[in-house]
Amino acid sequence: MSTRSEVFTSRWGMLLAMLGMAIGTGNIWRFPRIAASNGGGEFLVAWAVFLLMWSVPLLILEFGMGKGNRRGTIGSFIKTIGPKFAWMGAWIAWVATAIMFYYSVVMGWTIRFFVATFTGDIPDAVPGSFWEAFNSTPQAILFHAIAVGLGVFVVSKGVRGIETAARFLIPSLVILVVVLAIKAVTLPGASEGLAFLFTPDFSALGDVRIWLEALTQNAWDTGAGWGLVLSYAVYMRSREDTALNAFVIGFGNNSMSLLAGIMVLCTIFSVMPEAAGEIVGQSNEGLTFIWVPQLFAQIPGGQFFMGLFFLALVFAAWSSLVAMIELASRILIDLGLTRRHAIIAVGSAGFLFGIPSAMRIGVFQNQDWVWGVGLMLSGFFFAFAVLKYGVTKWRRTFINTPDSDVRIGRWWDWAMRLVAVEAVVLMVWWLVQAGGDDFTSAATWTLFSPYNVGSVVIQFAVVILILRALNPWLVARITAAGGGGDGAGPATDGGSG
Repeated sequence: MSTRSEVFTSRWGMLLAMLGMAIGTGNIWRFPRIAASNGGGEFLVAWAVFLLMWSVPLLILEFGMGKGNRRGTIGSFIKTIGPKFAWMGAWIAWVATAIMFYYSVVMGWTIRFFVATFTGDIPDAVPGSFWEAFNSTPQAILFHAIAVGLGVFVVSKGVRGIETAARFLIPSLVILVVVLAIKAVTLPGASEGLAFLFTPDFSALGDVRIWLEALTQNAWDTGAGWGLVLSYAVYMRSREDTALNAFVIGFGNNSMSLLAGIMVLCTIFSVMPEAAGEIVGQSNEGLTFIWVPQLFAQIPGGQFFMGLFFLALVFAAWSSLVAMIELASRILIDLGLTRRHAIIAVGSAGFLFGIPSAMRIGVFQNQDWVWGVGLMLSGFFFAFAVLKYGVTKWRRTFINTPDSDVRIGRWWDWAMRLVAVEAVVLMVWWLVQAGGDDFTSAATWTLFSPYNVGSVVIQFAVVILILRALNPWLVARITAAGGGGDGAGPATDGGSG
């Protein structure tokens, strides 16, 4: 089926698919931890600011670029700023694909823990014993394979399959999270968790770290700058709006994060207030797979609600994994493969390259660190593309179309300049944090480490050198394939938003 005929059937279906892309495990397991570790209320202030200064501007850009070019990230960069910059689009695609390799492992973990709520394997007598016995074992590979299979199954059905899955997964996810949040706020002592989360200490906003953490959270959990929205926007109807959709995705995603924060923090303050600092200081995996079962074990109906929690995680991970598989498949289609062959290639690679992260938690942590920072560079490349094209001209051509429901003003032009600066600041800040006091030590420059400078710099350098060398080949392949492999060009359904 060609891209020309493959389009979302409605705005509702498209928005649900986009929300599925944006809402992932980062909303449910990372946001509560980061919010609590950075003061709660004051973090929310900075986080809301960067929703409008990073996420929404980049989402608007991706909507416009995908719909306007009807190509994946590489083809879109070629059309926007010329063939010699194809490697930048390839970088964006690579980072999202590299995240896919270990994200399917995370989804496998959530599936295993969901199953364990029914078998009674969790909560365990010794906190973390089930997690320690499961992660980094062949069993983790099995559930990683199940996750890849579920993602490939949805993408293999085409855009209609993605839309159908989103129509089920996202409303179900919202219902689950709302039920869990309501349960959390009705627990004794939950009001202390609400007060902590929603009462800002404005004097603490002078702490630069809070702002940088808030910007990082927006970069990691909204999907802005990943290229995922761009890949879905290829299938937008020709008269669909872009700007309003971007606002809906951004605010919808962050609303789910808030609900997750309420759910987790109210439960912590109700059940284990004396250990709140220790709990939120855990890693993402520690909070979710060690402490959450212990928390639910101490509330009425805890086993049932724990099952709902892990089911919500499964749905969140599944909908995001589908978007990552579609992005990688879209690139291969642009390079000339049929959709079927592209999906087989992506699914096979996703399984094989995810095995190291499934077998060794240290590999998982390394890849999460390296390509999490890589997302900042992806955001910079997006901003660079429209700035080089001419940011005002780009806004007038690709955003403020005759079918736009919302007209975007000059604030967006300045927002894109700010995004470029923010991306550089974030990358420098994270690398300085990882470097510590001694940038010259051998430990700082090892290739594989859960958290150091050398691992990022070396892996970045290798990938960029390879992509730069492949640039002429990428351009030739995409040009030969007509930029879209299975049919490029604007959708001609004539539908409206």
